[in-house]
Amino acid sequence: MGRGDLSDEEWARLEPYLPRRVGRGGRWQCHRRVINGILFRQRTGLPWRDLPSRFGKWKTVHDCHRRWSADGAWERILRAVQADADAEGRIDWSMVSVDSTVCRAHQHAAGARRKAPRKPGQRVRPAQHRPDEALGRSRGGLSTKIHLAGEGGLRPLALLVTPGQWGDAPQMIPVLERVRVPRRAGGRPRTRPDHLSGDKAYSSRLNRRYLRRRQIGHTIPEPENQRANRRHRGSAGGRPTGFDPARYARRNEVERLINRLKNNRAVATRFDKRAYVFHGTLTLAALRLWLRH
Repeated sequence: MGRGDLSDEEWARLEPYLPRRVGRGGRWQCHRRVINGILFRQRTGLPWRDLPSRFGKWKTVHDCHRRWSADGAWERILRAVQADADAEGRIDWSMVSVDSTVCRAHQHAAGARRKAPRKPGQRVRPAQHRPDEALGRSRGGLSTKIHLAGEGGLRPLALLVTPGQWGDAPQMIPVLERVRVPRRAGGRPRTRPDHLSGDKAYSSRLNRRYLRRRQIGHTIPEPENQRANRRHRGSAGGRPTGFDPARYARRNEVERLINRLKNNRAVATRFDKRAYVFHGTLTLAALRLWLRH
């Protein structure tokens, strides 16, 4: 077993949920070797063509990762591993935190462009990146933002990628809607944490109304401008928002979770052209955290 490869314990927990067939062909000769190749590329960030020969053909490894990212196989495996952890009582639902982080996009990630017919004599405009490819341009250049909800055990429950310049508050509800942990005993998946924590970027009347409707306790500090506006409106501004400093101190958990995810170079810097492939890379990084802890 090489450095960073799946251990025997991790493989035993992962193997039952792997797809049995890929495409029209038969089974992979060795699923474990292929997945170890994907993990090696994810950890080091090297080009696919430069994979060491011990993982087999680089195209086999690349095609497996691209196919499983496209058909949602990585997400289904992650849900199954989360269900096992929930059945064993290893998910801390008492505090779930939301946060985001920006990943710089490599210049090679800017290849999926919007194709438009060019008329004779038409002026060539700068390339416009498709909004569904989660690439945004700001003062720092091309970037992608990762939004996530993490539980108290420093493992992600849900992930979402958007262009780098998108705000945090509008993405809180879409991220929470992606929290779906199946129950081994049957019934509806668990989607509601006991308490939610977020920084000032998530303070909005829409978000607070959504959390109250779902009966989710929350600790989100109110920015000074929102507090001044509420006071200025008097009784029409509503009651002051509750805030528990002791609960808010646990927000470091989601920041430490982001650090663990970004230990993978292919997550800290986006090399993938397509958003669904990068989301698969991010999902695999989250899956590795669930397998290890």
